[in-house]
Amino acid sequence: MSDPDLLVGFDTSDDAAVYKVSDDLALIQTVDIFPPVVDDPFDYGRIAAANALSDVYAMGGTPKLAMNILCIPEDLEQEMTLEILKGGYDRCKEAGAVICGGHTIKDEEPKYGLCVSGFVDPKKVLKNSEVKPGDVLILTKALGTGILNTAMKADLISREAAKAVTESMATLNKAAAEIMVKYPVHSVTDVTGFGLAGHSYEMAKGSGVTITIDSGSLPLLPQAYEMAQMGIIPSGAYGNRDWISCGATEDTGVDLALTDIMYDPQTSGGLLIAIPEKEGRKLLLELKESIPVASIVGYAEERHGKPIIIK
Repeated sequence: MSDPDLLVGFDTSDDAAVYKVSDDLALIQTVDIFPPVVDDPFDYGRIAAANALSDVYAMGGTPKLAMNILCIPEDLEQEMTLEILKGGYDRCKEAGAVICGGHTIKDEEPKYGLCVSGFVDPKKVLKNSEVKPGDVLILTKALGTGILNTAMKADLISREAAKAVTESMATLNKAAAEIMVKYPVHSVTDVTGFGLAGHSYEMAKGSGVTITIDSGSLPLLPQAYEMAQMGIIPSGAYGNRDWISCGATEDTGVDLALTDIMYDPQTSGGLLIAIPEKEGRKLLLELKESIPVASIVGYAEERHGKPIIIK
Protein backbone atom coordinates (compact mmCIF):
# COMPACT_ATOMS: atom_id res chain seq x y z
CA MET A 1 0.00 0.00 0.00
CA SER A 2 1.35 3.46 -0.92
CA ASP A 3 0.52 6.81 0.61
CA PRO A 4 1.62 10.11 -0.96
CA ASP A 5 2.03 11.65 2.48
CA LEU A 6 4.64 9.07 3.48
CA LEU A 7 7.69 11.16 2.61
CA VAL A 8 10.29 8.66 3.85
CA GLY A 9 9.70 4.92 4.29
CA PHE A 10 11.99 1.92 4.22
CA ASP A 11 12.90 2.06 0.52
CA THR A 12 16.12 4.06 1.04
CA SER A 13 17.30 2.50 4.33
CA ASP A 14 16.85 5.87 5.98
CA ASP A 15 17.08 6.57 9.70
CA ALA A 16 13.37 7.10 10.40
CA ALA A 17 9.96 7.29 8.76
CA VAL A 18 8.54 10.72 7.93
CA TYR A 19 4.82 11.36 7.38
CA LYS A 20 3.41 14.67 6.13
CA VAL A 21 0.65 15.98 8.41
CA SER A 22 0.18 19.39 6.77
CA ASP A 23 2.02 21.71 4.42
CA ASP A 24 4.31 22.89 7.22
CA LEU A 25 4.40 19.89 9.58
CA ALA A 26 5.64 16.32 9.24
CA LEU A 27 5.89 13.57 11.83
CA ILE A 28 9.17 11.66 12.29
CA GLN A 29 8.80 8.17 13.78
CA THR A 30 11.63 5.89 14.90
CA VAL A 31 12.37 3.09 17.36
CA ASP A 32 15.58 1.58 18.72
CA ILE A 33 16.45 -0.91 21.44
CA PHE A 34 19.54 -2.93 22.39
CA PRO A 35 21.15 -4.84 25.30
CA PRO A 36 23.64 -3.21 27.70
CA VAL A 37 26.94 -1.95 26.28
CA VAL A 38 28.26 -0.74 29.65
CA ASP A 39 27.94 -2.05 33.21
CA ASP A 40 26.45 1.05 34.86
CA PRO A 41 22.63 0.97 34.43
CA PHE A 42 22.25 4.77 34.44
CA ASP A 43 24.88 5.15 31.71
CA TYR A 44 23.25 2.33 29.76
CA GLY A 45 19.93 4.17 29.87
CA ARG A 46 21.56 7.41 28.72
CA ILE A 47 23.32 5.70 25.82
CA ALA A 48 20.27 3.77 24.62
CA ALA A 49 18.12 6.89 24.72
CA ALA A 50 20.72 9.06 22.95
CA ASN A 51 20.98 6.40 20.25
CA ALA A 52 17.22 6.33 19.68
CA LEU A 53 16.85 10.12 19.69
CA SER A 54 19.65 10.45 17.14
CA ASP A 55 17.49 9.21 14.26
CA VAL A 56 15.23 12.26 14.60
CA TYR A 57 18.21 14.62 14.53
CA ALA A 58 19.51 12.83 11.44
CA MET A 59 16.27 13.66 9.61
CA GLY A 60 16.64 17.36 10.45
CA GLY A 61 13.90 17.22 13.07
CA THR A 62 13.26 17.85 16.75
CA PRO A 63 12.26 14.98 19.08
CA LYS A 64 9.10 15.67 21.09
CA LEU A 65 7.60 12.45 22.47
CA ALA A 66 9.24 9.22 23.61
CA MET A 67 7.96 5.91 24.94
CA ASN A 68 10.14 3.51 26.93
CA ILE A 69 10.68 0.00 25.61
CA LEU A 70 12.11 -2.24 28.32
CA CYS A 71 12.85 -5.95 28.58
CA ILE A 72 13.88 -7.10 32.07
CA PRO A 73 14.83 -10.43 33.64
CA GLU A 74 12.69 -11.51 36.58
CA ASP A 75 15.72 -11.43 38.89
CA LEU A 76 16.95 -7.95 37.91
CA GLU A 77 17.06 -5.69 40.95
CA GLN A 78 14.38 -3.00 40.93
CA GLU A 79 16.99 -0.34 41.63
CA MET A 80 18.87 -1.27 38.46
CA THR A 81 15.69 -1.05 36.41
CA LEU A 82 14.97 2.39 37.86
CA GLU A 83 18.50 3.56 37.05
CA ILE A 84 18.10 2.50 33.41
CA LEU A 85 14.88 4.47 33.16
CA LYS A 86 16.43 7.46 34.92
CA GLY A 87 19.23 7.44 32.36
CA GLY A 88 16.71 7.49 29.53
CA TYR A 89 14.78 10.29 31.21
CA ASP A 90 17.98 12.30 31.61
CA ARG A 91 18.67 12.25 27.86
CA CYS A 92 15.07 12.95 26.90
CA LYS A 93 14.95 15.91 29.27
CA GLU A 94 18.07 17.37 27.66
CA ALA A 95 16.56 16.79 24.21
CA GLY A 96 13.34 18.56 25.21
CA ALA A 97 11.32 15.40 24.62
CA VAL A 98 8.61 14.09 26.94
CA ILE A 99 8.50 10.44 28.02
CA CYS A 100 4.79 9.69 27.93
CA GLY A 101 4.55 5.94 28.52
CA GLY A 102 6.03 2.72 27.31
CA HIS A 103 5.93 -1.05 27.42
CA THR A 104 7.75 -3.64 29.52
CA ILE A 105 8.11 -7.39 29.04
CA LYS A 106 10.11 -10.10 30.77
CA ASP A 107 13.21 -11.37 29.01
CA GLU A 108 16.37 -13.27 29.90
CA GLU A 109 18.59 -10.29 29.04
CA PRO A 110 17.95 -6.61 29.76
CA LYS A 111 17.13 -4.51 26.72
CA TYR A 112 16.17 -0.86 26.63
CA GLY A 113 15.34 1.77 24.06
CA LEU A 114 12.77 4.29 22.95
CA CYS A 115 10.07 4.80 20.38
CA VAL A 116 10.49 8.46 19.46
CA SER A 117 8.24 10.92 17.65
CA GLY A 118 9.58 14.20 16.34
CA PHE A 119 8.56 17.05 14.09
CA VAL A 120 10.08 18.64 11.01
CA ASP A 121 9.03 20.99 8.24
CA PRO A 122 8.24 18.63 5.31
CA LYS A 123 10.20 20.93 2.98
CA LYS A 124 13.29 20.56 5.17
CA VAL A 125 13.46 16.79 5.68
CA LEU A 126 17.03 15.51 5.40
CA LYS A 127 17.47 12.07 3.85
CA ASN A 128 20.48 9.79 3.49
CA SER A 129 20.10 9.49 -0.28
CA GLU A 130 20.61 13.02 -1.60
CA VAL A 131 24.41 13.39 -1.59
CA LYS A 132 25.65 15.47 -4.54
CA PRO A 133 29.00 15.37 -6.39
CA GLY A 134 31.25 18.02 -4.85
CA ASP A 135 29.93 17.46 -1.32
CA VAL A 136 32.27 16.89 1.59
CA LEU A 137 31.34 14.49 4.38
CA ILE A 138 31.56 15.80 7.95
CA LEU A 139 31.50 13.41 10.93
CA THR A 140 30.56 14.83 14.34
CA LYS A 141 31.73 12.11 16.76
CA ALA A 142 34.92 10.12 17.10
CA LEU A 143 34.96 6.47 16.02
CA GLY A 144 35.74 3.24 17.83
CA THR A 145 32.85 2.55 20.18
CA GLY A 146 32.38 -1.09 19.15
CA ILE A 147 36.08 -1.87 19.49
CA LEU A 148 36.35 -0.10 22.84
CA ASN A 149 33.18 -1.71 24.24
CA THR A 150 34.69 -5.08 23.33
CA ALA A 151 37.99 -4.10 24.98
CA MET A 152 36.20 -2.88 28.12
CA LYS A 153 34.70 -6.30 28.67
CA ALA A 154 38.22 -7.70 28.92
CA ASP A 155 39.45 -4.74 31.02
CA LEU A 156 42.01 -3.81 28.37
CA ILE A 157 41.60 -0.03 28.29
CA SER A 158 42.30 2.72 30.80
CA ARG A 159 39.68 4.27 33.03
CA GLU A 160 40.06 7.50 31.10
CA ALA A 161 39.43 5.77 27.76
CA ALA A 162 36.40 3.95 29.20
CA LYS A 163 34.99 7.26 30.44
CA ALA A 164 35.61 8.91 27.06
CA VAL A 165 33.76 6.24 25.08
CA THR A 166 30.87 6.19 27.57
CA GLU A 167 30.42 9.95 27.42
CA SER A 168 30.67 9.95 23.63
CA MET A 169 27.90 7.36 23.35
CA ALA A 170 25.73 9.20 25.89
CA THR A 171 26.12 12.59 24.16
CA LEU A 172 23.12 13.74 22.15
CA ASN A 173 23.52 14.81 18.53
CA LYS A 174 21.34 17.79 19.42
CA ALA A 175 24.08 20.44 19.26
CA ALA A 176 25.36 19.17 15.91
CA ALA A 177 21.84 19.05 14.48
CA GLU A 178 20.95 22.56 15.64
CA ILE A 179 24.07 23.95 13.95
CA MET A 180 23.71 21.78 10.85
CA VAL A 181 20.21 22.96 9.93
CA LYS A 182 21.47 26.53 9.49
CA TYR A 183 23.45 25.44 6.42
CA PRO A 184 22.50 24.10 2.95
CA VAL A 185 23.00 20.45 3.88
CA HIS A 186 22.15 17.93 1.15
CA SER A 187 22.05 14.65 3.05
CA VAL A 188 22.55 13.23 6.56
CA THR A 189 22.67 9.93 8.39
CA ASP A 190 23.84 8.90 11.83
CA VAL A 191 26.66 6.41 12.13
CA THR A 192 25.50 3.37 14.10
CA GLY A 193 25.52 -0.39 13.58
CA PHE A 194 26.82 -0.48 10.00
CA GLY A 195 29.85 1.63 10.89
CA LEU A 196 31.22 4.60 8.98
CA ALA A 197 31.87 2.51 5.88
CA GLY A 198 28.42 0.92 5.90
CA HIS A 199 26.46 4.11 6.38
CA SER A 200 28.63 5.87 3.77
CA TYR A 201 27.85 2.98 1.42
CA GLU A 202 24.11 3.43 1.98
CA MET A 203 24.45 7.15 1.25
CA ALA A 204 26.54 6.58 -1.90
CA LYS A 205 24.34 3.80 -3.24
CA GLY A 206 21.10 5.68 -2.61
CA SER A 207 22.47 8.91 -4.09
CA GLY A 208 24.16 7.40 -7.14
CA VAL A 209 27.57 8.87 -6.27
CA THR A 210 30.99 7.57 -5.26
CA ILE A 211 32.13 8.53 -1.78
CA THR A 212 35.83 8.48 -0.93
CA ILE A 213 36.70 8.05 2.75
CA ASP A 214 40.07 9.42 3.83
CA SER A 215 41.47 7.02 6.42
CA GLY A 216 43.98 9.64 7.60
CA SER A 217 41.28 12.12 8.61
CA LEU A 218 39.21 9.95 10.96
CA PRO A 219 38.54 11.27 14.48
CA LEU A 220 39.28 8.41 16.89
CA LEU A 221 38.36 7.77 20.50
CA PRO A 222 41.27 7.25 22.92
CA GLN A 223 42.89 3.81 22.52
CA ALA A 224 40.61 2.83 19.62
CA TYR A 225 43.53 2.60 17.20
CA GLU A 226 45.66 0.71 19.73
CA MET A 227 42.92 -1.86 20.33
CA ALA A 228 42.30 -2.24 16.59
CA GLN A 229 46.00 -2.91 16.05
CA MET A 230 45.76 -5.64 18.71
CA GLY A 231 42.88 -7.25 16.83
CA ILE A 232 40.19 -6.43 19.41
CA ILE A 233 37.48 -6.26 16.79
CA PRO A 234 33.77 -7.08 17.41
CA SER A 235 32.17 -9.69 15.19
CA GLY A 236 29.81 -7.08 13.76
CA ALA A 237 32.75 -5.34 12.09
CA TYR A 238 33.55 -8.48 10.11
CA GLY A 239 29.90 -8.78 9.14
CA ASN A 240 29.92 -5.18 7.93
CA ARG A 241 33.10 -5.78 5.93
CA ASP A 242 31.59 -8.87 4.26
CA TRP A 243 28.40 -6.97 3.41
CA ILE A 244 30.14 -3.94 1.92
CA SER A 245 33.07 -5.72 0.24
CA CYS A 246 31.33 -5.94 -3.15
CA GLY A 247 30.66 -2.20 -3.10
CA ALA A 248 33.96 -0.85 -1.78
CA THR A 249 37.48 -0.43 -3.14
CA GLU A 250 40.37 -0.17 -0.66
CA ASP A 251 43.57 1.46 -1.89
CA THR A 252 46.67 -0.66 -1.35
CA GLY A 253 48.63 0.37 1.69
CA VAL A 254 45.66 1.60 3.75
CA ASP A 255 46.25 0.78 7.42
CA LEU A 256 44.26 -2.37 8.31
CA ALA A 257 43.54 -1.05 11.82
CA LEU A 258 41.96 2.08 10.33
CA THR A 259 39.80 0.11 7.92
CA ASP A 260 38.67 -2.09 10.81
CA ILE A 261 37.63 1.09 12.62
CA MET A 262 35.64 2.19 9.55
CA TYR A 263 33.70 -1.08 9.60
CA ASP A 264 33.34 -1.05 13.41
CA PRO A 265 29.65 -0.98 14.43
CA GLN A 266 29.04 2.21 16.39
CA THR A 267 26.67 2.71 19.28
CA SER A 268 25.14 6.20 19.36
CA GLY A 269 27.65 7.53 16.83
CA GLY A 270 27.80 10.96 15.27
CA LEU A 271 26.01 12.56 12.36
CA LEU A 272 27.52 12.14 8.90
CA ILE A 273 26.68 15.31 6.96
CA ALA A 274 26.98 15.82 3.20
CA ILE A 275 27.25 19.47 2.19
CA PRO A 276 28.88 21.47 -0.63
CA GLU A 277 32.56 21.98 0.15
CA LYS A 278 32.55 25.78 0.49
CA GLU A 279 29.61 25.75 2.90
CA GLY A 280 31.01 22.65 4.57
CA ARG A 281 34.16 24.50 5.58
CA LYS A 282 32.00 27.16 7.26
CA LEU A 283 29.85 24.51 8.95
CA LEU A 284 32.93 22.72 10.23
CA LEU A 285 34.31 25.89 11.81
CA GLU A 286 31.07 26.46 13.71
CA LEU A 287 30.76 22.82 14.72
CA LYS A 288 34.29 22.81 16.14
CA GLU A 289 33.41 25.61 18.57
CA SER A 290 31.31 23.13 20.56
CA ILE A 291 32.31 19.78 19.01
CA PRO A 292 36.12 19.78 18.64
CA VAL A 293 36.28 16.28 17.13
CA ALA A 294 34.09 17.21 14.14
CA SER A 295 36.07 16.43 10.98
CA ILE A 296 35.80 16.23 7.20
CA VAL A 297 36.28 12.51 6.55
CA GLY A 298 35.51 12.20 2.84
CA TYR A 299 34.00 13.64 -0.31
CA ALA A 300 31.55 12.71 -3.06
CA GLU A 301 32.05 12.57 -6.82
CA GLU A 302 30.10 11.46 -9.85
CA ARG A 303 29.70 7.68 -9.71
CA HIS A 304 32.79 5.92 -11.04
CA GLY A 305 33.49 2.33 -10.18
CA LYS A 306 32.18 1.18 -6.81
CA PRO A 307 30.11 3.35 -4.45
CA ILE A 308 32.87 3.52 -1.80
CA ILE A 309 36.61 4.16 -2.10
CA ILE A 310 38.78 3.90 1.01
CA LYS A 311 42.14 5.58 0.72
